[in-house]
Amino acid sequence: MKTISNKIARQCLGFFVLALSVSACVVPVNIVEKKESKYVPERFNNAQDSTNTAKTVWKSYFTDPYLSALIDTALHNNQELNITLQEIEISQNEISARKGEYLPFVNLGGGAGVEKTSRYTSQGASDEISEIKPGKATPAILPNTYLGAFASWEVDIWHKLRNARKVAVSNYLASVEGKNFLVTNLVSEIANSYYELMALDNQLDIIQKNIDILNNALTIIKLEKEAAKVSELAVRRFEAEVFKTKSLQYKIQQNIVETENRINFLVGRFPQHVQRNSEHFNELIPSKMYAGVPSQLLENRPDIRQAEFKLGAAKLDISVAKANFYPSLGLSASLGLRSFNPIYLASIPQTLMSSLAGDLAGPLINKNAITATYKNANAKQIQAVYNFERTILNAYIEVANQLSNIDNLEKNYTMKNNQVQALTQSTAISLKLFKSARADYMEVLLTQRDVLESRMELIETRMQQMNALVNTYRALGGGWN
Repeated sequence: MKTISNKIARQCLGFFVLALSVSACVVPVNIVEKKESKYVPERFNNAQDSTNTAKTVWKSYFTDPYLSALIDTALHNNQELNITLQEIEISQNEISARKGEYLPFVNLGGGAGVEKTSRYTSQGASDEISEIKPGKATPAILPNTYLGAFASWEVDIWHKLRNARKVAVSNYLASVEGKNFLVTNLVSEIANSYYELMALDNQLDIIQKNIDILNNALTIIKLEKEAAKVSELAVRRFEAEVFKTKSLQYKIQQNIVETENRINFLVGRFPQHVQRNSEHFNELIPSKMYAGVPSQLLENRPDIRQAEFKLGAAKLDISVAKANFYPSLGLSASLGLRSFNPIYLASIPQTLMSSLAGDLAGPLINKNAITATYKNANAKQIQAVYNFERTILNAYIEVANQLSNIDNLEKNYTMKNNQVQALTQSTAISLKLFKSARADYMEVLLTQRDVLESRMELIETRMQQMNALVNTYRALGGGWN
């Protein structure tokens, strides 16, 4: 009879293991991973030179000492950058946590308690007729004291835990590239704001000089009125133009304050004067930009590398989610001392206790949760592919736009400069004609207005040229190294 029972038990166990293996290894087959594309065109705007300005470190690219000092301060004090550095630290700690999951866990512990077993149980009935030691019956209330080491280990037979650690590593590397991309944007934002500040200084200087010119013209108009050569209307129109120009002066002054404080915020300090030398801003010569070949974007742009690491993590997440369908093997062990009285704990080997057990468990029925997790992991991997390809496309378009912008701004500046020279010459001509009664006051007024606007636009165009160089440097992936 006993042989038959053992045989049945072995058959049941074998059937259970077979059912567990077959059921647990059934993974949804309607999942298709998407393959990413790293294609980029062979060149930018028919240029074939592989020389790339992005390889130039920012300290060599930005030669203005005041600008370099601002950038260097921002790289130490900028709050957003420091927050990102802590996120990198968190990601690095996550790697250690994941690594510890596939190593054995060993705990030391002990405890004491009291237990009263019911008389009408197997344990209680045995205690009733047994002796705890010769001549002394086992008491109904029995203390329990133990001290020992307890170990558990999930055997990573499907590499689920190791892949989870690789996911943490990929996320860490992505966070590092995210920091690099933040540095790139921070450097470019400070540089753009710095050039904007210099442009505003020059525009303010032009306005102040124009106010002096208008005041001189107003004096002439008043003298002409006293000589009955013009009416009161001419005087009032010139006065209105002076007031209009002065109001523009205050607007520029406010823009200077806000731009300075934008820079102060980026460098992590309270409002203060931003040191700069704006006298020769309009004489700045935009440097030659070398874009290299588009394939270099995959190496130089931190946001592309960040998207690539996130894509790698998403692929590994699929493997982790897939491993949930397979049986997991766990081992547990303990070694220690146990006694009903603490004074007997040292009585070895009588108080010695030990155990060793293994368990194999896997999903059998109702796998909706792990199936959903697996499908979600695949969907996120597809998202990561699209994000990676979108980042590459965006980087290429940014560079192409900025290269075109540099070329058109250069031509635009040349035309604007010609316009300023022509209008400046017309100013003196209009005043001479007015004094000789060969032109009316409106021609003088409109000429002065046109000169002011053209000079302001010329400064604006120079600022756009400098910003285009900064933005191209950023778009190529420069500024973080």
